[in-house]
Amino acid sequence: MPRRRRANLTPAQRKMQNQGLREAFSNISTAWMDRMATSPAQLREKMTLFWHGHFACRVRQPGPALSLHNTTRKYALGKFPDLLLAVSQEPAMLEFLNNRQNHKGHANENFAREVMELFTLGRGNYSEQDVKEAARAFTGWSYDGQGNFKFRAPDHDGGPKTFLGRTGNLRGEDVLAIILEQPAAATFLTTKLYRFFVNDTPDPARIAPLADAFRRSGYDIQDLLVRMFSADWFYDPANVGTHLKSPVELLAGIRRTLGVRLDNERPLLGYQKALGQTLFAPPNVAGWPGGRNWIDSSSLLLRLQIPAILFKNADFAVALKQDENDIAPNLSRADRLVKPTAGAHLPLGPLQQLLGATPAPAQPARLSEFLLQTPIQPENLTLVQQAAAQNPVPAEALRNTLISLMSLPEYQLS
Repeated sequence: MPRRRRANLTPAQRKMQNQGLREAFSNISTAWMDRMATSPAQLREKMTLFWHGHFACRVRQPGPALSLHNTTRKYALGKFPDLLLAVSQEPAMLEFLNNRQNHKGHANENFAREVMELFTLGRGNYSEQDVKEAARAFTGWSYDGQGNFKFRAPDHDGGPKTFLGRTGNLRGEDVLAIILEQPAAATFLTTKLYRFFVNDTPDPARIAPLADAFRRSGYDIQDLLVRMFSADWFYDPANVGTHLKSPVELLAGIRRTLGVRLDNERPLLGYQKALGQTLFAPPNVAGWPGGRNWIDSSSLLLRLQIPAILFKNADFAVALKQDENDIAPNLSRADRLVKPTAGAHLPLGPLQQLLGATPAPAQPARLSEFLLQTPIQPENLTLVQQAAAQNPVPAEALRNTLISLMSLPEYQLS
């Protein structure tokens, strides 16, 4: 139902509407998780996840949310100017950052500020006057009732503006183009991608030449990634096994690495929330902070338990916290309980083929090379070998080995 009629709904109708919205977002999230686990275009999905956090957006309606998601996937490996313009004109983003309240003579600065602070330049590379002038340039940017971008010329401030040293009757497109002329934009974006793919601690000596090439290429995202992945230092021991997997990376990675099939994918959505990363529901416009912020005492315990939950039906029910931003924030504790009912099927054939003639005592070490980014500690290897030896049946011993390896802290790293 249109939101303008929501005030006229009965409580029962509102509840039904909320259930429909939650169901739609669950379907979108489940479909994307499945795509991340099975798509042959793995890098495109990885980059879509990156941009999902970079252009963080949280709206109530699933249609605009899905449109924004599809736009980021379309341009995920293309030219950043195309991606930036397309995302900036998405109804979800214009709504989330209040540009519909940005009118000639009554500028709302939220959209203009976040475009520079979070999407392109970073703090310190623009002035408050630049924010005011950019906001004027974005007046008239809106969307119609069918969810299509619409420039409303009568609402646009057509007066002269001075933005980052350029003066003229600037429009939103002009502001975005001027932003990307700044070297700071290439450095800001390259640094963020470096932290996502290489190391959470930026190395200016590595980033500077990448950022320069990125800018000279017209902000070609694919070219930047090729340069990054083909650099010798990308594989330095100091850069291997230093990235803490996000909850979505962890859950999708388990399925992708092992070819896991699920009877019911919905519980994984609950684990997303319990671990602190619910797709299509970032905590704020800055997105998820990432890094070691993924870990606290409760989330680490759940992370280490997930392999046993999925593959041994371990009893580990999680009561999700209340979230005032949820579509239905006042669910009972019973309704917020996530139980291990995914029905995960773990195909052992490919792993048995990988092991080949490897003797049983040596299989834990061999599998650790496949599953872990860093060498397994001797004491942990002993624990895994002991877990494997608890069951004389080869298939079950292999299952125990997998679960033990994936329950190690080292498996949280990539």
